[in-house]
Amino acid sequence: MKPHPESAQPDAQPTYPADMAAYFAAAAEPSEEELAVAQAQADLEAQEEERAAALAALVRSSLLGDDADLWNGVLSDTAELDSWDDYAQAAGEEGGLVREAAGAAASAKKGSNRHEMELAAAAHRVELDARIEEIYRAILTRAPEHKVQPSLERVARACQLLGDPQLAYQTVHVTGTNGKTSTARMISALLRERGMSVATFTSPHLHTVRERMMIGLEPLGREEFLEAWDSVGPIVEMVDAESAAAGGVRMSFFEVFTVLAFTAFANCGVEVAVVEVGMGGRWDATNVIDSAVQVITPIAQDHDAFLGTDLLSIAAEKAGILRPGATLVLGPQEEDVEDFLLEAAAQQGVLVRRFGADFDYGDRELAVGGQMLTLSTPAARYEGVHLPLHGEYQGLNAAAALTAVEALFGGGALPPLTVEHGFMSVTSPGRLEVVRSSPTVLVDAAHNPHGVAAVRQAVEEAFGFSTLVGVFACMADKHAEAMLAELEPLLAEIVITSMEGPRAMDATELAELAGEVFGPQRVHLQEDLAAAIDTAAALAESDQGPAVDTGVLVVGSVLLAAHAREVMGKHSF
Repeated sequence: MKPHPESAQPDAQPTYPADMAAYFAAAAEPSEEELAVAQAQADLEAQEEERAAALAALVRSSLLGDDADLWNGVLSDTAELDSWDDYAQAAGEEGGLVREAAGAAASAKKGSNRHEMELAAAAHRVELDARIEEIYRAILTRAPEHKVQPSLERVARACQLLGDPQLAYQTVHVTGTNGKTSTARMISALLRERGMSVATFTSPHLHTVRERMMIGLEPLGREEFLEAWDSVGPIVEMVDAESAAAGGVRMSFFEVFTVLAFTAFANCGVEVAVVEVGMGGRWDATNVIDSAVQVITPIAQDHDAFLGTDLLSIAAEKAGILRPGATLVLGPQEEDVEDFLLEAAAQQGVLVRRFGADFDYGDRELAVGGQMLTLSTPAARYEGVHLPLHGEYQGLNAAAALTAVEALFGGGALPPLTVEHGFMSVTSPGRLEVVRSSPTVLVDAAHNPHGVAAVRQAVEEAFGFSTLVGVFACMADKHAEAMLAELEPLLAEIVITSMEGPRAMDATELAELAGEVFGPQRVHLQEDLAAAIDTAAALAESDQGPAVDTGVLVVGSVLLAAHAREVMGKHSF
């Protein structure tokens, strides 16, 4: 059928007056705004196609790798698209890989966010540390902790105003001359393993004052420290004012930190606190606690100016922590000292567990990172106990700690696995600690002749050094000559160094004293500690012996041990 004649005709052209042609032609052209919108849309489509192609290429060539910045850039670009399917379609056969890239990119962005959160948390920690350091420096202006002030009134008054936080949990009190900190840490480890929430108060600290107040395995948290200080600070000012009005002195450095620790422990809701005496016992700030168990480690000469120049005078101070009806775990003592302490315990009805008669250690064998031993207590015999610490004296500390924990729970034996796992978790930084190898560098905080003698014995037993060189510094009020005499048979040579603070013995004077003990040819002076350790290492290896047989021992002061750990990159907390 033929089309209708009209339908076969071309479209009829509109007619308009000739003089209007220019106006209609201008109206048919797009405006500048319309052109801009069209161009923007074209650019966006081109960019999307370019991004899709680039992503597909990156996936094919595996260029993204672990570069978080690159992943984040890709991910942020894709936010403008409706979905990853747009990219998959643009990438063609690579669509599956693109979807995998999408997941990886999303994970990378989460990782980046986590990294940003970690940076923010680190910045917050720095801010808190600065506040804690400010508080610490202010407290340092008070009487130092080595100056015992013969009164408990200030500490007792502060605790009273705070609601006696030291009575909110059970306590174990530890005193003695050496081994206090290690024994306290062992007691806490056993208590933790038995399922108790435990705090540990020790002194001095190595790197941060929060180490003095351990909660479980960690130093008191920064926020918890500041929370406790918010309560304690105003009370300290009140007690200072009351004392001054009565013609007395301000609370000392150690008194303030003792009250702070007791408050923090109560705030944290611990069940047991293991409290180490700062110095002595009778007038020590910690002696406001009402402990169920007391531990007295071996007593030796130390702090003569404050505790007395003979062992019986020192023992009398340490016996001041005894409590009527409690249990005393008594380490090995000189005969007259033991007799004195037994009499003091009898007068107060204290049950005594004596080393040798009631508890002991034996069957010691060297083991990787420490020793294996058998521990005997009034309740049981525990065989094959691994203790990751060196030295026979640590076996003694372990036996005392185990006996103390048994006593706290009525004297019964502990489950063998509790003992095994508890001791395996024990650490004691700065106590015959290996801080470097090749050559081996040991750090120990021994700071009196008795402690140095124990370290010498432990080194001779546990380390087969062909050559050992010492790095030594000490406080001016210590028995420096006696410590050097203990070290002389152990060391091939000794490097004398210096420490900061008014109590430190002058390095030049100490070097002269060391020359009298060792002979001048075996003594070297290097006041910078890092250089002193390097010098000692070079001297130890100068005989061309194998590096594994040579070593350096840094000893003489807790402060020296702390600085050596920092130099060796062992700064913690």
